[in-house]
Amino acid sequence: MQRLLALIGPLPFIALAIVAAGLSLGVAVWLFGEVFTPTLATFSAGWRYPLTGLALAASYFAYGLTLLLVAPLLNFLLGGRLQPYRGSAVSLTALRWYVHCTLTLVVRYSFLEFVTPSPFAQLYYRLMGMKIGRNVTINSTAIADPSLIEMADGVTIGGSASVMAHYAQGGYLVIAPVRLGVGATIGLRAIVMGGVEVGERAKILAGSFVLPNTRIPAGETWAGIPARSIELERDAAAGNGEN
Repeated sequence: MQRLLALIGPLPFIALAIVAAGLSLGVAVWLFGEVFTPTLATFSAGWRYPLTGLALAASYFAYGLTLLLVAPLLNFLLGGRLQPYRGSAVSLTALRWYVHCTLTLVVRYSFLEFVTPSPFAQLYYRLMGMKIGRNVTINSTAIADPSLIEMADGVTIGGSASVMAHYAQGGYLVIAPVRLGVGATIGLRAIVMGGVEVGERAKILAGSFVLPNTRIPAGETWAGIPARSIELERDAAAGNGEN
């Protein structure tokens, strides 16, 4: 029975991904069939093939831009806005998390790379529930659980950095908000887990891993796996040198 449940359990979320992608592809198919195809028929074969390629590419981007709106709409209609949670991975709250994750992943892996960083990506994150201040730069698509992430003014997310508002602990699913203060910087390929709060103008250096529920004070620089304050490490090293 457990194997059967493991097999059929993902099917509703696969269906949801198909619905989100299918509705968006419908716009692309309409654009190609009703707008581009009649025009392409008027060209000779020498022109028709390269122009068809351009039309297909334009249709794909129509799909992607439509998906940036369709996914948040489905997320809203299906109750995918998240609340903090700690409990079983099989529950009504967890179901909402699976919905949110499914729609986030469909967008991330089929289109988001093409518009990151750009206002289009930030519009999508806002529609998914993320709170984003002014002059924020998000140069990564590895943003999970956007409805529980808050980025204040001037936050910078480096390339391929991961910010996620969930983790697993003791057999439980934990969903906890992530807050990045004014001017905070998350370096290249750094990882920030659920429950983390980063203070104003604090920095997490490239490749660092910030453990869940960590509180990083304003102005500090953290680095390492797991991340620790560089200032504290220097103070400790100086103390050992004096001894």
